[in-house]
Amino acid sequence: MLVLAFDTATAAITVALYEWIPGEGAVPRGVAEAVDRRRHTELLTPSIAQVLAEAGAAPDDLSAIAVGVGPGPYTGLRVGLVTARAMGEALSVPVHGVCTLDIIAWATGRDEPFVVATDARRKEVYWARYDSARARATGPAVGPPSDVPEGLPVVGEGAALYPEVLGSDHEPLLPTAGALAELTVARLAGHKVPELLPPEPLYLRRPDAKEPGPRKKVTPA
Repeated sequence: MLVLAFDTATAAITVALYEWIPGEGAVPRGVAEAVDRRRHTELLTPSIAQVLAEAGAAPDDLSAIAVGVGPGPYTGLRVGLVTARAMGEALSVPVHGVCTLDIIAWATGRDEPFVVATDARRKEVYWARYDSARARATGPAVGPPSDVPEGLPVVGEGAALYPEVLGSDHEPLLPTAGALAELTVARLAGHKVPELLPPEPLYLRRPDAKEPGPRKKVTPA
């Protein structure tokens, strides 16, 4: 079973192809990583082609697609989600969404409570509290760094932006598609890990753009 995984909810454009082998778990077959806040659209499709070529695989060989659903800024997030849904429909394979904060949490491998925080801009962070790398306790939420629970280590790029509030233990900073693929395979295999979600954006605040309201009536002078 080949699982293509990618996430564009942060500055990372991360893509991986993993094979699920019973008895062995998720085995990497190809990985492409880039960090560029402005080039998600340009880099995602070539990165997908790269990991498929690296594995000697074709799109028709895919059994499932996993995509990060955020929370994250609208522009980058929609690139991954639109691509995942389009590929899933064209190839007739299931598309599984995963909270981007869960991906970062999974990569830590931690067994003790901690918090993941990513950059939400506007001097805020997206954050969630975890009992371990495999279990989210609360969140996700968005707010100023002061909203993040105190007394716990905080990982993620959001934490690195506000070390005076969130401390200095930040790694990993960004999600990786390898962690996304591993988490997805673990869930499909029936393990107790964060749930898979529909491939829909996990927005925690309303978009800045709004539909114009009705025109105001002008009273004749």
